[in-house]
Amino acid sequence: MDYQFRDLEKKWQQFWAENQTYKVDNSSPKPKYYVLDMFPYPSGAGLHVGHPLGYIASDIFARYKRLKGFNVLHPMGYDSFGLPAEQYAIQTGQHPTLTTEQNIATYRRQLDQIGFSFDWSREVRTSDPQYYKWTQWIFMQLFNSWYNLETDKAEPIENLIQRFVSKGSSGIQAVSDDETLSFTADEWRLMPERQQQEELLKYRLTFLKESTVNWCPALGTVLANDEVKDGVSERGGYPVEQKKMMQWSMRITAYADRLLQGLDNIDWPDPLKEMQRNWIGKSTGASVRFSLIPDAIKKKLEESEDRKVLSFGEDLGEAFIEVFTTRVDTIFGVSFLVVAPEHELVPFLTTSEQKEEIENYISQTKKKSELDRMADAKTVSGAFTGSYALNPLNGAKIPVWIADYVLAGYGTGAVMAVPSGDQRDWLFANHFNLPIIQILDGQKDIEHEADATKEGRYLNSDFINGLTYQEAIPALIERLEQLDAGKAKIQYRMRDAIFGRQRYWGEPVPVYFKDGLPYLIDEQDLPLVLPEVDKYLPTESGEPPLGRAKDWKYRDQYEYELSTMPGWAGSSWYWYRYMASPEERSENALAPQSAIEYWKDVDLYIGGSEHATGHLLYSRFWNKFLKDLGYVNEEEPFKKLINQGMIQGRSNFIYRIIDDEGKGTNKFVSNGLKDQYKTSSVHVDVNIVENDVLDLDKFRKSREEYSDAEFILENGKYICGVEVEKMSKSKFNVVNPDDIIERYGADTLRLYEMFLGPLEQSKPWNTNGIEGVFKFLRKLWRLFHDEQFNFKVSNEEPTKAELKTLHKIILKVQEDIERFSFNTSVSSFMICVNELTDLKCNKRKILQDLVIVLAAYAPHITEELWTLLGNEAGSLSYATYPKFNPDYLVEDEFAYPISFNGKMKMNLNMPLTLEAAEIEKFVLENDDVQKYLDGKAPKKVIVVKGKIVNLVV
Repeated sequence: MDYQFRDLEKKWQQFWAENQTYKVDNSSPKPKYYVLDMFPYPSGAGLHVGHPLGYIASDIFARYKRLKGFNVLHPMGYDSFGLPAEQYAIQTGQHPTLTTEQNIATYRRQLDQIGFSFDWSREVRTSDPQYYKWTQWIFMQLFNSWYNLETDKAEPIENLIQRFVSKGSSGIQAVSDDETLSFTADEWRLMPERQQQEELLKYRLTFLKESTVNWCPALGTVLANDEVKDGVSERGGYPVEQKKMMQWSMRITAYADRLLQGLDNIDWPDPLKEMQRNWIGKSTGASVRFSLIPDAIKKKLEESEDRKVLSFGEDLGEAFIEVFTTRVDTIFGVSFLVVAPEHELVPFLTTSEQKEEIENYISQTKKKSELDRMADAKTVSGAFTGSYALNPLNGAKIPVWIADYVLAGYGTGAVMAVPSGDQRDWLFANHFNLPIIQILDGQKDIEHEADATKEGRYLNSDFINGLTYQEAIPALIERLEQLDAGKAKIQYRMRDAIFGRQRYWGEPVPVYFKDGLPYLIDEQDLPLVLPEVDKYLPTESGEPPLGRAKDWKYRDQYEYELSTMPGWAGSSWYWYRYMASPEERSENALAPQSAIEYWKDVDLYIGGSEHATGHLLYSRFWNKFLKDLGYVNEEEPFKKLINQGMIQGRSNFIYRIIDDEGKGTNKFVSNGLKDQYKTSSVHVDVNIVENDVLDLDKFRKSREEYSDAEFILENGKYICGVEVEKMSKSKFNVVNPDDIIERYGADTLRLYEMFLGPLEQSKPWNTNGIEGVFKFLRKLWRLFHDEQFNFKVSNEEPTKAELKTLHKIILKVQEDIERFSFNTSVSSFMICVNELTDLKCNKRKILQDLVIVLAAYAPHITEELWTLLGNEAGSLSYATYPKFNPDYLVEDEFAYPISFNGKMKMNLNMPLTLEAAEIEKFVLENDDVQKYLDGKAPKKVIVVKGKIVNLVV
């Protein structure tokens, strides 16, 4: 029979599943190789043809590494906590678990039919309590740890407590909140437990703190910065506002420098590494305190019940605004200060005359996300508080403003504005008529724009007048330190990570509250499982949905934390869970130490660049933390990362004719004729279009409104318009892999996705070329069969030409896979099969090695051919990749062009070892040459060895 791909593919998928062909052993003597895909969120829509691109590439590489003698771990699972399942639960009342199970079943069916070599025995689901038990356990370790700057790593909080007991807070070098207490050992021992716990929270790596967050009322949850686009939620497009809330946070800032340094030691795309560097944002500069003019502010503070104002010293009369600057040399050019609208000082800075203006401005600011505020460099806005501060070096009186371009969560939430040196400050000063002070003689044209130069010598700058930049910096730092008004400092743009959502469908936080303070539940009580609730909405009093759970208390006494963990929690360690075999997962550890020591880290990770400052950063953070505590061995989780490009949709359009009244008709004109009519374009389902030709019958049946549609055709066909867009249901350009597999088979899909272009580049999906790949597989099948499709191979020895063709493809595929250039291999396979067809080759020694070389790309057809060749079923995956022999590619003959009086008439194959005289003799003895000479002797024979022979007659 001809190539029966449907039966053949089902047969081998069933065989692999029943025989667990890809199940991996943790104790193999082979070298290990760990290939991992970013696991998917199982959405209700299932996969479209864009989703498997990275999975196919990683599967090819995993299969190739097995053929190269490696013990390959290639697992798959599901990032199964997510907002869509909860939104569906809110709308229908169906528990997210049920929705998630149904979606996973669809994903699993689709993944299986593409023929991936996943070890499904190691599957993980982040929403499985036996999995999130260990997510909760990691949270507990973070809560019970602090970051010791002396050792530059995380340590158990017990170590810090022992230091407090023996030495007090003196000499502690830790990453902590700013407002830590100073105390002796005796004072610590006498401190009430509540106060001790409050102080320890300032050091813990996960902690509760009031934070400004992206609050989405429609979704009822806090969103991370990377989940907000243009002031609305990325999922759903709902408005997002800034709001202060008590939130769990993680002290990722403790690892800022290690996260930066680690980028130098991993093989990741440079653009992605640069994104992380910019996100972390290391700056070297100085911290400077601007004292506030005290009278009115001191009175307000004394009247206030709020004594927890972070920027103030113990003496309320010595209030100050602290700023961080990378250009302390510009301090004499400061003409105003700007604090964030949500800064905790604003209520105390605002005078009664300015109160209404300040409140209106704050209200407007709440409507913008932090990303919007950072991105909008053109709009100038702000409001004067009515208060002033003093320059610590010359006592100049400086007005204090609020403006939305300053963020409370970045740095100190305040900036010193130098209009002559910063364009945003210049625009602000120009808009509000504030002074612009020149500070360097090298500054040019500051009447029209800021000049940030460091060249020249300082002027209008007190004691640094006449100095250069290099001379001024140490002098300024020294003076600030003498006055206790500032110091040199390194700062990072990255902020501590918000770790909580006010949602139901997520990991419960393993915390209960006693006297208002958080405590961890006992480890033996893990997992803390999601309770049942009557609705998945916040309570009537505004608490998260977990507040609806009846009698949900720790040991029937203490209130649990009602927030759940964010979406990135379960994905920040999942690669370690894969290391544990099913038999080992009963052990009391996230993975056995022996498995962690064997697999170490992920050798190849494939996924999207959109996770650069989310999942990929948080995963590196958690990995470093787990290493600090000795649970894992490697500093970095992913040695090599490849970002696959996006497969874009190729949309098709039809053109509706508009009548004289401007109304749309039910008449459609073909693309080539549309300019003759007034039309509007309409997306049409790409699945009823082939080679841009619309199937008219299917179109009429697609919707009732189109049942009587009329068409103006060109050459008897309706030709659709084309545009490349993002693949989405709204554009009717989603192509389901199920349809492609049903029509052409999984091997065709796998080869075609690779054939579309380089893995890292985005490219449009276009089924117009898929027939060529399908025909290639049929042509491959025929190499092994006679004209009646009977299996027929020969045991004859291969010819030189056949060996040359084989070894070209052995080398080409090996080189292509190792540099992840999968698309060029596919075209080389086609050339190879064409050459072998032309050579009428059916030699076993050629075809058997060809099957192995192609196996990684097209596993189903090669498994079938492998067994037809007499090999054991299922053994192909662990065969040995053929060894390339360069001797077969050495050219020992050359087809010399033979010319007569400069006109080429024929080619003659001759050994390259022949010298000129031997070539001449060989040519003249040839019968065809003699026919051209017609009995005449040539006057001259010109021989250019290895190039040409010319006979002058």
